[in-house]
Amino acid sequence: MHHVYILRSDSLGKYYIGSTSDVEARAAQHNSSPGGFTKSGRPWRLVYVEDLSSKSEALKREKYLKRMKSRRFIEELIKKN
Repeated sequence: MHHVYILRSDSLGKYYIGSTSDVEARAAQHNSSPGGFTKSGRPWRLVYVEDLSSKSEALKREKYLKRMKSRRFIEELIKKN
C-alpha cells in the first residue's frame, strides 16, 4: 500500500505534499533531516493521509494535488477527511 500525505508547518503556515509507502517514517524524516524544503518549517504535522493501492497511483495523485496549487482546495480536502 502507498500513501499520499500532507504535512503542515504552523510556523510557516505552509503545506507539503508527498507520497510514500511508510507515512510515519517519512514524516519523522521530514522533521529530522539536515536539509531540503522542510528543514525551515519544523515541526511538520501530519494532517492528511490518503491510501492508494499502488505506487503509480500514489505518484499520480501527488502530482494532481501539487498541480492544484490552491490553499482552499487543500484545506477542504483536509476538512473532508
